[in-house]
Amino acid sequence: ALLAMVIGGLVGLTAGFFGRWVDATLMRITDMVLAFPSILLAIAIVAALGPSLGNAMLAVGLSGFPMYARVVRGTVLSVREFDYVDAARALGASNSRMMFRHVLPNVAAPAIVTFSLDVGHMIVVTASLGFLGLGAQPPLADWGSMIASGRAYIHAALHLLLIPGFAIFSVALCLNVLGDHIRDLLDPRLRN
Repeated sequence: ALLAMVIGGLVGLTAGFFGRWVDATLMRITDMVLAFPSILLAIAIVAALGPSLGNAMLAVGLSGFPMYARVVRGTVLSVREFDYVDAARALGASNSRMMFRHVLPNVAAPAIVTFSLDVGHMIVVTASLGFLGLGAQPPLADWGSMIASGRAYIHAALHLLLIPGFAIFSVALCLNVLGDHIRDLLDPRLRN
């Protein structure tokens, strides 16, 4: 999720700040990645790189960046029109200084909220890759591979499926609730 946030944040920041053909080009590339289901794209990337936990995490990160690019771009489009950005431009600040000093701190809150809500989804996708044998390889273990190895014993030892499945569910639920609370804290309209 951190990789997806960094890549998507840089793409969205660049596209939103420069606009015109840069925006059109980067957003069309983002749309092409977004056109593929994320699990299918992750499977294709891991199949090309080889099954391992690192490759699975890389694949999930690369397939998840479009959401961050869209969120950051939308926020940058409104922030770049603020007076303090125009003042920095009038004082001769470079584009990179304006992007990283004046615009980026103001788009960090939506990106952080998106990150906290997306981590649960990425855990589920990574567990799915592990279930298919494309995630962590033995002797490493992950929840998806635990479920895959436990399905042979579904009639005799159901707990082999239920415990890792409940762990995935619990962590994803807790991270989504945490993301909801972070959104409430960072949104000034919801502070009471």
